[in-house]
Amino acid sequence: DLRQRLATRAVHAGQQPDEPTGAIMTPIYQTATYVQTGLGKHKGFEYARTRNPTRDALERNLAALEGGIHGFAFASGLAATDAVLKLFSAGDHVICGENVYGGTHRLMTQVFQQLGMRFTFVDTRNIAAVTAAVTPVTRMIFVETPSNPMMRLTDLAAVGKVAQERKLHLAVDNTFATPVFQRPLELGADIVIHSTTKYLNGHSDMVGGAVITNRDDVAERLGFLQNAAGAVPGPFDSWLALRGTKTLALRMRQHDANGRCLADWLHGHRAVQRVYYPGLPDHEQYDLACRQMSGFGGMISLELGSAARARTFAEGTKLFALAESLGGVESLVGHPASMTHASVPKAMREAMGLTDGLVRLSVGIEDVDDLREDLDQALAKATR
Repeated sequence: DLRQRLATRAVHAGQQPDEPTGAIMTPIYQTATYVQTGLGKHKGFEYARTRNPTRDALERNLAALEGGIHGFAFASGLAATDAVLKLFSAGDHVICGENVYGGTHRLMTQVFQQLGMRFTFVDTRNIAAVTAAVTPVTRMIFVETPSNPMMRLTDLAAVGKVAQERKLHLAVDNTFATPVFQRPLELGADIVIHSTTKYLNGHSDMVGGAVITNRDDVAERLGFLQNAAGAVPGPFDSWLALRGTKTLALRMRQHDANGRCLADWLHGHRAVQRVYYPGLPDHEQYDLACRQMSGFGGMISLELGSAARARTFAEGTKLFALAESLGGVESLVGHPASMTHASVPKAMREAMGLTDGLVRLSVGIEDVDDLREDLDQALAKATR
């Protein structure tokens, strides 16, 4: 029920107590196939790649969280992005934000570009640059906001207007903000993408992705692609993600509180050259962040000035674990240039400020004073 508020939807949407038993939690339907009573006679389920009741519940839940009509779960965030790109054909053109997850850039340039699609990477903070990149064969604008890891924002209402006027799809990777803090479908997007591995699941114990849309024609094609390519999550991973979304609103409030506190403290730290966090008043798009987002989240990037300092810092934390990924209850630290964005050409990384001295923090839900003390001692090591 979309009239319910988000925290209520997170707990209840897409799920009913199990009919035979009354179990309040959606069962894990760990099955590959379903018995049919006769040729062409079944209960809506034929083969688990096509449909699974646990996955169905997750897809309904995710669609409700984003305020969408149709939800599709995939085996990873990249599998979800792959399905969206397969909506198009050789010769079609996509405008993409220049600062996106490195795997997204790699998928576009090293897979789909070789299959005949064309991509232009632009600074989507600049709506004029987005508009100028449109060609007669452009089919989609693809953005991350906030972007990974530079925390750039795209004005979704403005870019949505560009897409609508030119009859283009607008796809938004909403992984960092989550539907708790940002609502792309309400601002002009028609496709929303998530790595459910991250905040939606929130416990670093599964890998998954999702696509949500409010367009029936897009949904019909995505459903075909999901079944035809088969990059679907198993029932247990679907159940884990569904368990995770139940506490999403609660967790995001703590990620946001900790993120704001640490960003403000880091902003005044002598060892930090620059802090990238949309909730800081000196962020160049702070006004847009306040207008477009209802919270700023737990992702922070820091410029420490050199690769050596970044290495010492990343290897010197104790509570912040050095690891890929983000969005779990535990805090993580990463080095984008050598980890998440290593596949992005160095010149392109440096042009957008993604230097070898940049580190990215995924701030968890631990006690913020413990997190601050950990960062302080690691920064002290990095500046000796």
